[in-house]
Amino acid sequence: MAIDRISTGIPGFDEILRGGIPKRNVVLLSGGPGTGKSIFGQQYLYNGLLKGEPGVLVVLEEHPVQVRMSMAQFGWDPTRFENDGKLAIVDAFTAGIGEAARRERYVVRSPDDFQLLIDVLREAIRDVKAVRAVVDSVTTLYITKPALARSMVLQLKKILSGMGCTSLLISQVSVTERGFGGPGVEHAADGIVRLDLDEVKGELTRSIIVWKMRGTAHSMHRHPFEITDRGIVIKADETVRVVAGEER
Repeated sequence: MAIDRISTGIPGFDEILRGGIPKRNVVLLSGGPGTGKSIFGQQYLYNGLLKGEPGVLVVLEEHPVQVRMSMAQFGWDPTRFENDGKLAIVDAFTAGIGEAARRERYVVRSPDDFQLLIDVLREAIRDVKAVRAVVDSVTTLYITKPALARSMVLQLKKILSGMGCTSLLISQVSVTERGFGGPGVEHAADGIVRLDLDEVKGELTRSIIVWKMRGTAHSMHRHPFEITDRGIVIKADETVRVVAGEER
């Protein structure tokens, strides 16, 4: 039986997933600073918009205006899709403070209130009939209360998957940490994708590896990728092995 998938449109990524992310999967996109997590999430959403698949982006660590400016650097224009009712940016950063923030449609007035965020997220998904969703980043939700990490991710999964979204939950880790960004969250997610930035022979090298993906076979190798002026490009036909900071 054929698996229903969402084609991410990110060059090389669908290949290492044997065709794309299984529909309704909730994927933890984990990595340290500078690895390209936010770019990956925005590119995934924008490629969906170009295919007629509406999306929701929840921003917890950056002003929505900055997000739009960042996307524009890659030639992505989110505003036209917002105006067409195809994209919702949920502002869970500003608490509605500031002139620009007052113009946002979807605002979590108290970003520390997880239930309020869930309510605004649910409203945004319904309004745009979202097929794709990105939360950037879930780590912000539970950084001061790590014991709640697993339950928060499970609740997000219930809402996102239940409402028909195929989603990326961006998770932050430190430079030296090899985990996935929170106690137990890896068990709650349907998939785990790890982005890394390692020193290999005196040069910083970006790489991606899929640790798990429910519902599909996937590459078991680590693949190099680049961030270009059009977004992320993964070299699916190449592999890299990083051991203690050296390529072997």
